[in-house]
Amino acid sequence: MAATVARWNHVWVGTETGILKGVNLQRRQAANFTVTGQPRREEAVSVLCWGPSGETQILAGCADGTVRRFCTEEGRFQGQRHCPGGEGTFRGLAQADGNLITCVDSGILRVWQGNDKEAFSDHLLELKVGPRVCKMRQDPTHPHIVATGGKENALKVWDLQGSEEPVFRAKNVRNDWLDLRVPIWEQDIQFLPESQKLVTCTGYHQVRVYDPASPQRRPVLETTYGEYPLTAMTLTPEGNSVIVGNTHGQLAEIDLRQGRLLGCLKGLAGGVRAVQCHPSKPLLASCGLDRVLRIHRIRNPRGLEHKVYLKSRLNCLLLSGRDDWEDEPQEPEEPKVSPEDTETDELWASLEAAAKRKRPDTHEQSQGPPQARHKKKKRPGSTNP
Repeated sequence: MAATVARWNHVWVGTETGILKGVNLQRRQAANFTVTGQPRREEAVSVLCWGPSGETQILAGCADGTVRRFCTEEGRFQGQRHCPGGEGTFRGLAQADGNLITCVDSGILRVWQGNDKEAFSDHLLELKVGPRVCKMRQDPTHPHIVATGGKENALKVWDLQGSEEPVFRAKNVRNDWLDLRVPIWEQDIQFLPESQKLVTCTGYHQVRVYDPASPQRRPVLETTYGEYPLTAMTLTPEGNSVIVGNTHGQLAEIDLRQGRLLGCLKGLAGGVRAVQCHPSKPLLASCGLDRVLRIHRIRNPRGLEHKVYLKSRLNCLLLSGRDDWEDEPQEPEEPKVSPEDTETDELWASLEAAAKRKRPDTHEQSQGPPQARHKKKKRPGSTNP
């Protein structure tokens, strides 16, 4: 794809097959980008973030432990850096002051020296944030502040310019009515704007608000949604509510002031892996296991705005924050198609052709053969021909 077309994509999506997909919603087209030209599952894209140059550069964390730099202006990958240390996939990726921040499943958080013009060098800092990490999230207003959490790994806030101890460590909620310990499973984290508060969603369908400035380290607000694990969460543009997604494809908006349900969004058919709201428009992007990217309108009238089938299981996404979504490039070009997509199209075409060959003539079946339709049935005991 030409640079002009790549620059005008609205959403970037990372897949389990190692493909970075750029989606233009107005034209309902997706372009595929890989480093080697062939999709590889060992290079599955697990996390995405914008680079130091803003939306002209994307950093993609892959399952093989590399972070790849993609230029949206030129529509190609420009380099990669192997980030060893720890085990498991990336659970968070961010950049601050030209340095790269990574966190893997086993709980190793590292800060790597480098910038957008050179390869990342040795790491500057290493923190052990606890095992079985599910999410690392950066504070948008304070890039050197990050939060981590996971399964039996309580919420922690870290200052990457301070000590090696967390500046805030959440305390588990009190025992339940049977006096049993409540398990911990932080799945996603968000920093609330213009405050020190954080909100988390859990694998036990809870939404919790924490205030590090409060004397207590327990949640200052807690509510639940549904019956299934919550897997992804995003702040709405106003910052007073969050939208959560679960393993059964349900999306819901939760008010953070009163903890009540504000509304639900329909249309998903698989577990939600990533959601993100536009910073100024009432739009929500979501993707997951059903291989479909959806854009919902989250303000009245609520509803589905765009739906694009992307053929691969989707792990993560980046939604462009620009406002001029209606503008288009002067000369549209055809997107590239990966070998995987070509094989998928051929498979579906062959299945449809086979189905047509085997499909019986329903009209003839209902009416029967011509002789049978005109032959009168004899009554029992009748001698008439």
